[in-house]
Amino acid sequence: MEDFRLRVFRIAAEKLNFTQAAGLLHLTQPAVTLQIKNLEADLGVRLFDRSARSIRLTPAGEMMLDYARRIAALYEEASRKVGELSHEARGSLSLGVSTTISQYVLPWVLAGFRHEYPGVRVKVISGNTEAVLQSLTAGSIELAMIEGPPRTPGIKLQKFLDDEIVLIVPCEHPWALRRQALNPAELLNTPLLMREPGSGTRDVVEAALQSAGLNPGDLQVSMSLDSTEAIKSAVEAGLGVGLVSQWAVRETNRGLLAIVPMANLRIRRTLAFAYPQGPSPKGLAGRFVSYAATAAQGLADPLHVFRKRAR
Repeated sequence: MEDFRLRVFRIAAEKLNFTQAAGLLHLTQPAVTLQIKNLEADLGVRLFDRSARSIRLTPAGEMMLDYARRIAALYEEASRKVGELSHEARGSLSLGVSTTISQYVLPWVLAGFRHEYPGVRVKVISGNTEAVLQSLTAGSIELAMIEGPPRTPGIKLQKFLDDEIVLIVPCEHPWALRRQALNPAELLNTPLLMREPGSGTRDVVEAALQSAGLNPGDLQVSMSLDSTEAIKSAVEAGLGVGLVSQWAVRETNRGLLAIVPMANLRIRRTLAFAYPQGPSPKGLAGRFVSYAATAAQGLADPLHVFRKRAR
């Protein structure tokens, strides 16, 4: 429903990059430039100052961006209210999702949600827990799904799904063949592949190892990687051993990786919805929380075969 020229202007003004705006709008850059020139002609003012290296908003552009955002929000509210009259959910929902959830859990939940609510457009940004919470506090997303305890104050959590961090090695690694569980202290003597600082996975792992009497500073962290997929690939290549979410290790069924149990140490965590302190999410965000929490109960434990074999 949003006026197309206003939408083009709003996205270009937020990105301050016509090429990026064109990509988001599925337009060519000249088409973006034309729409903005036409809007400037109608308004009789320049909205952007352009130079060879950058663009920036003029005072008129800054004022217009404020109005464009308010107009877009009103269109969105109108769409939702009309949908409520017909008992059909409509509108857009912006989610910020930490990396592991976005790669291995969210697609299954979103598939069902989109089938249940076809009138809802879901926008997803992903990153580590710290980055997602920054987006939440900045107001650029309505709801977050995170993997680790938040460092950001003023955040409320609601449980979504149980998770466990497991130790993975290549199938030909000596640890894959041993019958006894690994003493966690043995991790100190081997190259370890970890998620980057700021990742919920890394925070949980370091806290669990510290509780087991290990100093995270004594670990031989040979590489810090920004995704679980990168860790898995590096483990397969023999660059070290890794600690990743149970939801990421379905490859064990294909014989690429092996899971190694650790003696007296199970690294458990809760995947959670996160939102600002105050009332629980309402509207589309509330619908998504309710649906996802129910859908999560039907997700099969990805390690059930391994657990059965380990007994």
